[in-house]
Amino acid sequence: MTKGIIAAGSEKTAEAGAEMLRAGGNAVDAAVAAAFASFLAEPTLVSPGGGGFALIFRHDDARSWLYDFFVDFPGLGLTPETWPDPVDFYAVTVDYGPAHQLFHIGRASVATPGLIAGLCRMQDDLGRFPLRTVLEPAIHYARHGIPIGRFGAYVGELLYDIFAADDELARLFGAPGAFLRAEHLYRNPDLADTLEALGHEGPDLFYKGEIARAILQDQRQHGGLLTAKDLETYQVAVREPLRQHYRRYELLTNPPPSRGGALIAFSLALLADYDLSLTPFGSAEHLELLTEVMRQTNLARPLFDISGDAGVFLSPDNIQRHAAELARRLRDHHRHPPDIPPPVEHNNTSHISVLDGDGNLVALTTTAGETPGFIVPGTGVILNNILGEADLHPNGFLQGQPGVRIGSMMAPTVALHDGEPVLAVGSGGANRIRSAILQVFLNYIDFHMQLQDAVESPRIHFENNATQIEAGYSPMSVEKLRHWGYDVNVWPTRHMFFGGAHAVGRTASGMFEGAGDSRRDGAVVQVI
Repeated sequence: MTKGIIAAGSEKTAEAGAEMLRAGGNAVDAAVAAAFASFLAEPTLVSPGGGGFALIFRHDDARSWLYDFFVDFPGLGLTPETWPDPVDFYAVTVDYGPAHQLFHIGRASVATPGLIAGLCRMQDDLGRFPLRTVLEPAIHYARHGIPIGRFGAYVGELLYDIFAADDELARLFGAPGAFLRAEHLYRNPDLADTLEALGHEGPDLFYKGEIARAILQDQRQHGGLLTAKDLETYQVAVREPLRQHYRRYELLTNPPPSRGGALIAFSLALLADYDLSLTPFGSAEHLELLTEVMRQTNLARPLFDISGDAGVFLSPDNIQRHAAELARRLRDHHRHPPDIPPPVEHNNTSHISVLDGDGNLVALTTTAGETPGFIVPGTGVILNNILGEADLHPNGFLQGQPGVRIGSMMAPTVALHDGEPVLAVGSGGANRIRSAILQVFLNYIDFHMQLQDAVESPRIHFENNATQIEAGYSPMSVEKLRHWGYDVNVWPTRHMFFGGAHAVGRTASGMFEGAGDSRRDGAVVQVI
């Protein structure tokens, strides 16, 4: 009997989860162990001081939960008199090749972290093993080291100025002689000590104990906004998933206040009237339909951003209004009015999907932004810089309401077929998270692809009135889109821009399958 399967952002991350499955653990044990291990196996993408979401489906009683442990805006208890002056908050430029993007880092870029609280809560609520057991792979990796690897080095080079911003952080990543090189053996013995203490003391270590005191001392000394009240009062939210029916499937995904799940659900509602199985994959008609669905979702999005109400956003009247416009544009091949540019979301995101032998599914997505350019002294802990992403804060930097959860596009998703779990998927990739998940789901359901093909097939993404097309589509289809008046940008290769959708599933015959997205160095481990 198969004990389970896990897909994640690196082989070592997946192997940590597989170790739990071999030992008799369930999908939650595997996902939590993998998430802790990812701090070492994917250190240029993932860190302990971020936040995330997990969608969990329990097969025995068909119960499902969305664990929201994303970050809060900090500053509870600060007054004009106690506000730090100056704040440690400064800009760095990240060079993505064709474009540059400005981020802000420093102590005041740190939002109240939720990741440790969330992983510990999941394990306590639904795992089989004690916390110290699921921490063992991460502790081993932290002491013995893991090479950063080709993909980790590539991400590190993109974020070079951030990892070089602090001498201690730079040394952790190999400075001076092997800084951010693929062969650099990433060790973090201070983090190993911290995780060992976490196994004994639980999450209070991070929110009320020794690690909390180290974080707060560093914040006070260097112009940060985190307060003891922020950490002490942080709460994991356990929500009912957002549900969307599509053909004979039901999607369970991330509900408000996050936006990614609602936008995926809206796109599926628009597609319900179209039989994609009659449209050849990669044809101009297929690409046009995807583009126009994404366009209508973008045009509809302000209603959700203003109301925050998925019921209003997904109401039949709102869907029908945009469905009618979608049908008209597909008939006419005319340009649309410009859609509103979406906010830029967290680029450094990773995802883990697990299916165990009992049919339990976990989809877990985490991020720390681009990291804040420093390490908390003596702890091995790298925090987040989510306050430093301009488009997440439309009222201006450092102007949020303390204690309020910040929005996100992350959308860990589980799919059921006639009530049986068949798929867990999620993705990194900022604004492309929702388009990546949508296309994997359509490939799997409507085009009847094997899961690996559903993940690896080329993707498109539409925003800012341009259709980004990944390498792999027919030049004839692309030229036809151009003839119809679309602004098309064809990428020469497959690229992490289009997400990293690591997925696991079960076929109609009961066979387990998994796919680690090669765009982000994904890996799959099946445990027999």
